Amino acid sequence: MIPTKSFALTALALCLVLGQPALAAGPHAHEGPTATTRPQLDHGKKWPTDDVLRRGMNDISLAMRQSLGPIHSNVFTSARYEALAARIQAQVDDVVGNCKLPEQADQQLHLVLEQIIDGAARMKSGTGRDEGAIKIVRALAQYGEYFDHAGWQPLKH
Repeated sequence: MIPTKSFALTALALCLVLGQPALAAGPHAHEGPTATTRPQLDHGKKWPTDDVLRRGMNDISLAMRQSLGPIHSNVFTSARYEALAARIQAQVDDVVGNCKLPEQADQQLHLVLEQIIDGAARMKSGTGRDEGAIKIVRALAQYGEYFDHAGWQPLKH
């Protein structure tokens, strides 16, 4: 039986929360080591990206950029953290379901996405919300180090 997209995404999220390797999801296999492994370059070069990935990562970056001031000022409410986490998760779901990267690039991407998913889960949980935001900012910086995304600018946290 082939899992549905929502089942696969739920299974991926559960595996990440439980510290297990990712399961297959979407139209191609999204498998990879756990987030304890750092991404690696492709023989010294950045990995390719596609429009879906660039669009999703740009939106995640924009959402975080717009939120960092209020987070640092300690005026970011629980509701705003939850809304931010939902926006980020929606972009991750879109990327996982629709990006078309070569298998090795996809595996490296999942090392970054696992950190973003974990950060979003922390923002939703009620404890460690600011640490979750920092984890996402760091993952976005890693994305820029390892993926060819013209004009990408890391955020300051």
